[in-house]
Amino acid sequence: MNFLKKIFNKTLKENLEIKTHEVNLSLDDLFVHNFIEKGGKFLYCLEEKELAMHLKSILSENNWKKIFLTNPNILPFLNQKEIAVDREFKKSIPFFTTCEHLIADHGDVLFSSNQLSSKKLSEFSDNFIVVARTSQLVENTGQGLTGLKANAKHAIPTNISAVKNYKINKTADNLLNYGNSNSKNLYLLLLEDL
Repeated sequence: MNFLKKIFNKTLKENLEIKTHEVNLSLDDLFVHNFIEKGGKFLYCLEEKELAMHLKSILSENNWKKIFLTNPNILPFLNQKEIAVDREFKKSIPFFTTCEHLIADHGDVLFSSNQLSSKKLSEFSDNFIVVARTSQLVENTGQGLTGLKANAKHAIPTNISAVKNYKINKTADNLLNYGNSNSKNLYLLLLEDL
């Protein structure tokens, strides 16, 4: 009986050690893992042609006929014969944008006034399509803020916000966060540039 107890305790200890073994992921793997775990939709693109193809599929899949954008640099990814581009803000239209950084340790997407102007995230559509590059991956929020400061040519951007949840939950509002939800149905098109 004592023999079985020793074997059982040893097996239990080994199982606990296996479960608590720390796994070190690369920066991009860590981001993707955390992003998907929170409900984000992720598409990796090796080249711009592939990004345009994925974007077309997203628009078709969701039956979106119109899209809102503020950054003219991402306009070439859209086929304007198939989708209408609106530059006038309307909450009902999906938002196609870039971002500042991708925060790996939490899977968050960091924005600033460069993308949002002076509007709060909660004022935008529930549907976001974000184009980012692998060079925008940072380990944590501190590195993202440092990157914002380093990239600022004239003035540091304001209105710094992050989408932290990718599942729309209208019932989660309470007195402390009523109307300030930053949950978005977010598609991320990550373009390899390193």
